[in-house]
Amino acid sequence: MSKQHITTTINGNEVEFLCETQQTLLDVLRNDLGMTGTKEGCATGDCGACTVTLDGRMVCSCLVLGVEAEGKAIQTIEGMAQGDKLHVLQQKFLEHAALQCGICTPGFLVAARALLERNQNPTEEEVRFWLAGNLCRCTGYNKIIEAVLDAARELRGA
Repeated sequence: MSKQHITTTINGNEVEFLCETQQTLLDVLRNDLGMTGTKEGCATGDCGACTVTLDGRMVCSCLVLGVEAEGKAIQTIEGMAQGDKLHVLQQKFLEHAALQCGICTPGFLVAARALLERNQNPTEEEVRFWLAGNLCRCTGYNKIIEAVLDAARELRGA
């Protein structure tokens, strides 16, 4: 099987890689590019642990082929912090103890960032709706929702 040459942008950096046509974006990120922040929870698109944004749209990277990344812009969990400075969402997840095992956390953070980029003043219902594609088996959801709402307040300067 021949590999395809792909050029894409990941977290603002141009990246080139070779991948098999049947290889998922999740596998490319984790196994070929060493970006292990994105997690595999189910491999069926049901849990949201592998959520990334592809041209600004949230996708489960376990359901996207690596070859589909050609010419696209991808944002992963690795692109959230700026050096040692955590993104406000990451900081609020820590402050609210909105994580335990960490498998779901990257997907929740990427999804929450996508929400707050569109709406810095979401209601609790909007946050719950936006994050409905992400499953947590450890913490429950209240701390996660509180962390996102707190991050939104901080981003608004409220």
